[in-house]
Amino acid sequence: MPFRPWWDGADAIAGIARGRRCRVDAHEWLRAATDAAAAGGQLVALWTSPSSEAESGMLMRAALLTDPGLLVLELPLGEGASYRGLQEVFPAASRMQRAAFDLTGARSDDVDARPWLRHAAWSSAKFPLRDGPRTRPPAEPSVDTYDFVRVDGDGVHEVPVGPVHAGIIEPGHFRFSIVGEKVLRLEERLGYVHKGIERRFTELPALEGHRLAARVSGDSAVAFSWAYAQALEGIGGCSISRRAALLRALCLETERIQNHLGDLGALGNDAGFAFGLSQFSRLKEEWLRTVEAAFGQRYLLDTVVPGGTRADLSLEAGRALAERARAIAGSARELQEIYDEHPGVRDRFVGAGEVNPELARRLGLTGLAGRASGQALDVRVDLPVPPYDEIVPTKVVREEGDVAARVNVRFAELQESCRLVALMVEKLPAGAHRVEVWLPAAKRLGIGLIEGWRGPVFIALETEGDVILRCHPHDPSWQNWPVLEHAIIGNIVPDFPLINKSFNLSYSGHDL
Repeated sequence: MPFRPWWDGADAIAGIARGRRCRVDAHEWLRAATDAAAAGGQLVALWTSPSSEAESGMLMRAALLTDPGLLVLELPLGEGASYRGLQEVFPAASRMQRAAFDLTGARSDDVDARPWLRHAAWSSAKFPLRDGPRTRPPAEPSVDTYDFVRVDGDGVHEVPVGPVHAGIIEPGHFRFSIVGEKVLRLEERLGYVHKGIERRFTELPALEGHRLAARVSGDSAVAFSWAYAQALEGIGGCSISRRAALLRALCLETERIQNHLGDLGALGNDAGFAFGLSQFSRLKEEWLRTVEAAFGQRYLLDTVVPGGTRADLSLEAGRALAERARAIAGSARELQEIYDEHPGVRDRFVGAGEVNPELARRLGLTGLAGRASGQALDVRVDLPVPPYDEIVPTKVVREEGDVAARVNVRFAELQESCRLVALMVEKLPAGAHRVEVWLPAAKRLGIGLIEGWRGPVFIALETEGDVILRCHPHDPSWQNWPVLEHAIIGNIVPDFPLINKSFNLSYSGHDL
């Protein structure tokens, strides 16, 4: 395979067992990415980091997931901070590159240079991660222009939705181009609530950054805080106990269960089947109450900490958690039969929002949505951290790529997570659930990669002692939001809420 020489010539990277980093020049940057794509690799994340070795003071980094493992390419940027974009190789790179420019001024050669995160919140001549926080209002008007792609033709008209939505939801703008009821094109604009998370990380001690990581996207708190802890522990050369690893995995599967329960109910409701919403809402509430009794929180925002976990699990609480998981699995099987046999639900699910495996591969669709479209990657299996090296989840993969397939993947993964929770409680060994983490004084880079319920969650952490120089969190929604634009084509506008919910992508995790 053409990619292998890049891997063999790279240096080991902290935090991830099968991780490497490779310094490249401008020509090698594009060639390595092209070789990785040709070998079936995927782009995980793309970001800039400060560097005293580059003329511009910045490194461009790209994390590629390949058959050998995770390779981080590092490109020193010259004066002017311009570089070859990877959008032709990995289409998902385009928005990442636009965001990188808004934050640091590093400009790719992508023809799409529209701002992605800025939204006129700061001057176009200012770059928050390079120049520091804004201290005065922008000199430019507070309203910016954004040129959506127009679709022309007889009978074509536009339907704008958002950015303000009815109900409690974060802002996002969706511009539909339609003929009659059929959607010809959807274009999204996100990033309205830029929270300054990446800069806030640099204001926190490294040993406290896990709390912010857990709040990047609250529905993936365990995945993000575990990825942060993995990177930090790699930097410190810390090995956590077997009990701590199992407790973390137990929490991760707990997070997967609560999200699948919520979304399966919402999907039933979006198909006009309110009975499904009421039943899954009941099951989710029962699960959250059991989780709170076991760990002290309904949503596990502060459970994963450097060196292990904040809370331990008593024998009695573990048994209650396992018993509840088995009960939920039984109820979910009954509800799946009802969903499968209900003609109205089937009519709404089957064939809606289809993303075929070839399109999914080309666009880099990942996580549960990717597995519903034939993309078998599951980091728990393919790049495991303990205890997933011994307790191996069963992959769930479908080929149809429609709403029905994504629902079926959720049902199957819900069953598997319930099984894993009961198994992990049974296998939980005695011992400490937390150890101390000591950080070296030298500058270090650590990587964390954890399969959250939505897909692979990535953290790149650079420290110098207890100081965070740079922390880049990456949610898989960056890869999957552009695919949603393709999934709606040929469907009708009223089906968008259903198709959108079948992906259920994160605004917050995208809106750093």
